[in-house]
Amino acid sequence: MVTRLAVAYFRTSSAANVGADKDSEKRQRSAVQSYAKSARIQIVGEYYDAAVSGADPVDTRPNFILMLERCKEERISIVLVENASRFARDLVVQLTGHAMLQRQGIELIPVDAPTSFTDPTPTAEMVRQMLGAVSQFEKTSLVRKLRHARDRIRTKNGRCEGRKPVPPNVVAEARRIARVSPKTHKRRSLREIATELAALGFCAPSGRVYHPYSVKRMLG
Repeated sequence: MVTRLAVAYFRTSSAANVGADKDSEKRQRSAVQSYAKSARIQIVGEYYDAAVSGADPVDTRPNFILMLERCKEERISIVLVENASRFARDLVVQLTGHAMLQRQGIELIPVDAPTSFTDPTPTAEMVRQMLGAVSQFEKTSLVRKLRHARDRIRTKNGRCEGRKPVPPNVVAEARRIARVSPKTHKRRSLREIATELAALGFCAPSGRVYHPYSVKRMLG
């Protein structure tokens, strides 16, 4: 049997769930790899958008865009996700994102329900929309609960801890590295700047090399 090629896409909404000690990425990878093995699909790449909202349009997510570029270049026609909500929680984003992939000849497979995006029956379409609506409702409810919790903490403590800012010395170093080289008259790419920061001992809180998008924010 011919092995089909695919890429895996992972996403985590909250920065609090990102890191080597967190379960989200590991759980998603395990589910996708297990399905790929049983379906005789070879995963040739993994793309992870960390701390990216499920309501963000798929074509604005940094690593989703990189994944699409690779699919086009290497004619990879399958994207595996843990479930539909990992692809997108917002119903409109979910349906429009899936339609965009279809137009490019790419099949989206949520491994918990592989035919959920491909079954053409009216009943299946209704179920897809209902599941998307439920997911959207759950997200809205969670956001409201978290907002109320933050308000209580802010009232009690005067502030509510969010994502820690990048240390000023790291920002300054990134901007120094980003300056045009007097020898080559060229600017380094965001990825090259992140690599140089890591070589100097400056890494993200997770211990990994800063994401190019993070470097872009430092320079902004």
